[in-house]
Amino acid sequence: MNTQRRFTGWHMIAVMVGFFGTIIAVNLTMASFARSSWTGLVVANSYVASQQFNERMAESRAQAALGWNGTLETDAGHIRYRLADRNGLPVEAAGGKVVFRHPAYEGADWSAELKAGEKGLLVAEAKVVDGVWLVEMDIDAGLVRPYRRMIRVTIDKGIIQ
Repeated sequence: MNTQRRFTGWHMIAVMVGFFGTIIAVNLTMASFARSSWTGLVVANSYVASQQFNERMAESRAQAALGWNGTLETDAGHIRYRLADRNGLPVEAAGGKVVFRHPAYEGADWSAELKAGEKGLLVAEAKVVDGVWLVEMDIDAGLVRPYRRMIRVTIDKGIIQ
């Protein structure tokens, strides 16, 4: 005996609710992930940042004219930054700050205060986190504005690669 059940309007409603419910659930999940991750903003107010562009470029050109060169090193628990002039002689600095910014997730950013060590060397104790980082260094080297350097690094097992 073969009895087939009829496909009723209630069956169609169940199929429609299941189909669209799945789509809505996936969209809400993806929206919550997108909202909790990187916003894509580099500056809080692009209009204000654009007004400061020429001033920042002039500062950058003046800094480049100094011919200074810095070397960043890390190991498990330490950050070292050596600053030298165009002749390779150490530049004396009072201290500074180093900020490690994650390229895609602001919540992972971390920073450390650099303290003067031997001449031309700045050191900090910090737990060095593996990953790809945009490193911003602001060094107090006796200039009108801090000496600023930005580099992109990859850290593996606490050491810059």
